[in-house]
Amino acid sequence: MTESARARLNQVKEFLTGKTPTTTFSLPFHPDQATFPTRKELPAIPGAPDGAAWVWGDDDWIGRINLLTPARVKAAASEIKTGDIVPTNLPLNVPAQPAFRRETFKHEIKILTEGLCYDDIYHLNTQSGTQWDGFRHFAHLPTGAFYNNTRAADIVGPAANHKCSMHHWAEHGIAGRGVLLDYFSWAQRHAITYDPYDYHAIAYDDLVSVGKEQGIDIRPAAQGGDIKVGDLLFVRMGWTVAYYARPAEERSALALREHKLGPDDGQRYVGLKQEPAIVDWLHDCYFGAVAGDAPTFEAWPTMTDYFLHEYILALWGMPLGEMLDLEKLSETCKKYNRWFFFFSSAPFNCPNGVSSHVNGNAIF
Repeated sequence: MTESARARLNQVKEFLTGKTPTTTFSLPFHPDQATFPTRKELPAIPGAPDGAAWVWGDDDWIGRINLLTPARVKAAASEIKTGDIVPTNLPLNVPAQPAFRRETFKHEIKILTEGLCYDDIYHLNTQSGTQWDGFRHFAHLPTGAFYNNTRAADIVGPAANHKCSMHHWAEHGIAGRGVLLDYFSWAQRHAITYDPYDYHAIAYDDLVSVGKEQGIDIRPAAQGGDIKVGDLLFVRMGWTVAYYARPAEERSALALREHKLGPDDGQRYVGLKQEPAIVDWLHDCYFGAVAGDAPTFEAWPTMTDYFLHEYILALWGMPLGEMLDLEKLSETCKKYNRWFFFFSSAPFNCPNGVSSHVNGNAIF
């Protein structure tokens, strides 16, 4: 029996029995297998950085989107009870001045026949608003490797190709069970004040407390918690509220703050803390994607020697969403006292694309 056949047989056994016969996980992983290794159990992959989860095959460009299998999507559809549709997209012109001095959105009406027929033209940096960070967006900084050993030469230049292109996501699609952790509401209830336009780190213990108050054990199901493989994580941090509360001039000035790597970066935002507990949790839950309402998802700037972006995008191949509008989602979750829902997203079908607007809807 070949090694690949033996690996496939082990995966079938895992799927049918619901358990692994040993702590050895054969490569490549199969999306339907019942169990997956923790971050500490990841097998070493020749040629990959330490901690890389390039586990779906040499020609895989969708990473943890692989976990959004027909069986899991079908199961997630059981969350649809009332039919309420909750869009999670900010208007394309919000923020009016994007963070990190990015280009502003421009919309032009094109007249085809005066009074009778019109087109419109969008000029859009996909990082300017509600966005998915694609796997071409952020590398593992010590090695320069993007997800599954994609390199800069694969993205730009004469040898550019479709490795980790956004169109791979579009061809698969994103849909599954979403879960909202409403950190902002929890912080308000506990008199924790912070400015989402300044550095504020959300620790794992904070999210555990948020989950408990919502009736959710945020540990992965494999550890006795409520998070299932392939779930889509959303964390409300309050940035959207802070954006609309400020005058336009102040919002613009904050978005145009000096940007440089390091703890003295002028760009500063609320986000998840760079700590081993957060890294382990984000990995071990096997989320299909993670997202927040702030411009960076992780606390910015990092106060450590690594970014969560490196793990989420380059090492694990996990879609990373930023600046989603989670306000109506929060209201709907509170209304029904339900923090799980069905979620779907249609990324841009753009060959060679780096990132995409989310085009996301939660359905209750």
